[in-house]
Amino acid sequence: MLVVSLRVSLCLFPKELKNCHKRHGDSDPSKHVFHLSTDKLNFGAVNMWFLLNPPGKATIHVENVDEFKRLNSSYCPVLRQLESAAMKNYYFKADHTTTLSSGASNLKYRNPKYLSMLNHLRFCLPQVYPKLDKILFLDDDIVVQKDLTGLWAVDLHGKVNGAVETCGESFHRFDEYLNFSNPHIARNFDPNACGWAYGMNMFDLKEWKKKDITGICHKWQNMAINEDSTLWELGTLPPGLITFYGLTHPLQKSWHVLGLGYNPSLDRAEIDNAAVAHYNGNMKPWLELAMTKCRGYWTKYIKYVHPHLRSCKLSVSEIPDM
Repeated sequence: MLVVSLRVSLCLFPKELKNCHKRHGDSDPSKHVFHLSTDKLNFGAVNMWFLLNPPGKATIHVENVDEFKRLNSSYCPVLRQLESAAMKNYYFKADHTTTLSSGASNLKYRNPKYLSMLNHLRFCLPQVYPKLDKILFLDDDIVVQKDLTGLWAVDLHGKVNGAVETCGESFHRFDEYLNFSNPHIARNFDPNACGWAYGMNMFDLKEWKKKDITGICHKWQNMAINEDSTLWELGTLPPGLITFYGLTHPLQKSWHVLGLGYNPSLDRAEIDNAAVAHYNGNMKPWLELAMTKCRGYWTKYIKYVHPHLRSCKLSVSEIPDM
């Protein structure tokens, strides 16, 4: 997870950060703060990467989610669920097919990302960053193509979350993500409400605290656990739709284009014009199954001459000869 505080001209990779500073000379790079949250397995590597590849004068703040002492199973319902015996049995007993769902019929749920607290950390941002009033949240599978400074000036009109809406005439609405056969869901939400995208979000943490957003999220997570029922689809977007229902301000679509990891029909002009390109889906650009027409938006920022990157299996056929 990456969040940014203060007024920054945001770019994702060290090389791009330096170019970004050149383009926006009126911004003070020393006031750019990038907060990266990772787990203990990757904490040392991420820290070392930025020690060896500092992004100019910007500050990189790397944190280990396992050291967030307040985020324990007593405080976070989702952690209690992740630590439950049923969840452990489901994930680590190959022949067990009756816990949580009928095994093979829901193999998607075995994806490790659903077990990671990093994936659920987005619901506890004021607890993780108590001194910040506003942050820009970025997923780890996005590429920032343009300056995002303008997002800090967007008026959220008292809302908590600024996000790009994703609904069309009859798709990506709440009824695709939430279980409206459950009376709690049916009573509280409009099935035709418009969905929005996680991946690049402006969060007003002052309003978040006033409206007790984390408490709203915990209430619904507790309900899902206690009733042992499926209230929403997998992932963090459905509980996000619930948590920020009526509290999300729509951003212009040019800020954030999605689908580079699954949608072959994406228009190149739409990708080129977007400030953020999001590889949501399974076809990540560093994998062989990546879509050819989308991979280049990521590879052009990778410093293949770096010895560590040259030893990684990153689209080897595209790495130039030295």
